[in-house]
Amino acid sequence: MKLALIGATGLVGQKMLEVIAEKAIQFEVFLPVASEQSVGKKIIFRQTAYPVITAKQALEERPDLVLMSAGAGVSRKLAPLFVERGALVIDNSSAWRKDTDKALVVPEINATTLKKGPQIIANPNCSTIQLVMALAPIHKVFGLKRLVLSTYQSVSGSGQKGVQQLEMEELGKNSPNPAYPHPIHRNVIPHGGEFNSEGYTAEEEKLVFETRKILNDHQIAVTATVVRVPVNGGHSISANIETQKPFEMDDIRRLIQTSPGVVLQDNPDQNIYPMPLFASGLDEVFVGRLRRDHSIPNGLNLWIVADNLRKGAATNAVQIAKHLIDNNLI
Repeated sequence: MKLALIGATGLVGQKMLEVIAEKAIQFEVFLPVASEQSVGKKIIFRQTAYPVITAKQALEERPDLVLMSAGAGVSRKLAPLFVERGALVIDNSSAWRKDTDKALVVPEINATTLKKGPQIIANPNCSTIQLVMALAPIHKVFGLKRLVLSTYQSVSGSGQKGVQQLEMEELGKNSPNPAYPHPIHRNVIPHGGEFNSEGYTAEEEKLVFETRKILNDHQIAVTATVVRVPVNGGHSISANIETQKPFEMDDIRRLIQTSPGVVLQDNPDQNIYPMPLFASGLDEVFVGRLRRDHSIPNGLNLWIVADNLRKGAATNAVQIAKHLIDNNLI
């Protein structure tokens, strides 16, 4: 099998390499692809040095599987070209998530939507992945009526530019290529992506649309506020939910505890609750601060944390690839 990784030198691309090694994904040919400025650089993987090549060179090699993390613009241009040459593309950008004919997949929830053959499969937004991981088991049993979401997203969600801006500002310097319109050090910025005419940002719109698509329920009412915080890695979400059916708190706890890939950390008496610092490098989604919301019928509050570069991006994409390989869909 020929495997191509588009965006191999980026934050998510590097994480994908880590996860590919951990999941023991097998292939015969590896094609690392990046921008023209990175061509010729060496990427060390499994004790072998691979030179970075151009997308054109990778297309000529006709890879079987393409993991793509190079932005929506690049994906719109390149992904169809790889599919035309027989590849199955797993794309980490926002380019294809709204397409009705493209699967938007979190394997623990909707792997059954995957099919065989050349195609583009969309990897969801990082915040959406951790949100639906926590809420899918609740939705399955009690149904979700309404979600009110506030995210606390780390700078690594903005790529290397976001990390660089925070690091330089911590040193008292200005970043030459800032990711944000305001300082992020000692600040929080309620801004994630472009604003639409109603004042919602692109990141907020993603949470609304993608949650409904993955859970296959477009009747769920969803509203969100996205905030960037001066944390290097790990996203957090405060989720206020209203279920369709009455629930007992013990049932909610049991559902979370028995859900694959989800860990319950909820013991306030011992100051145990999820935090991004301790989710770093891990693939699980951590859930805590469970409280019944007495202001509405069937109301519940949750706090959800995950490493946005792992389960929020790289791990989920590689899990999709592993499912395809294990089920002979590629």
